[in-house]
Amino acid sequence: MPSDPDDNIAVVTRLYELFGAKDITGILAMIDPDVHVSQTPQLPWGGEYDGHDGITEFFVNLVGAISSTVEHETMFAAGDRVVQIGRTRGTVNATGTPFDMREVHILTLADGRITRFEAYIDTPAMLEALGT
Repeated sequence: MPSDPDDNIAVVTRLYELFGAKDITGILAMIDPDVHVSQTPQLPWGGEYDGHDGITEFFVNLVGAISSTVEHETMFAAGDRVVQIGRTRGTVNATGTPFDMREVHILTLADGRITRFEAYIDTPAMLEALGT
């Protein structure tokens, strides 16, 4: 039976709240143990990560490199996926350089848990902010 789109959006909304609070324990409770995370390997935190250990490594690498807030412009369900379109704003930890750019996240859910997280941002703009 397919997941309820409203339930999926509620799960993803809660995930972003936990991310904003940097609550890795809460995040892991919402993530399937076999989760797959994907973001371009051009970014210091990017690459392919699997499982709870992988998402923890992704999270640690991300918050080690940047301090950011995701602001949602729109979020909608598409079958077992939730698409979030918005902006990421913040600073590069090493330099204090500010950034503000568009991003898209695609999250796949099964049985109320996130099984896949794909993150897309304006990579050239982020690399410029990072000074690389």
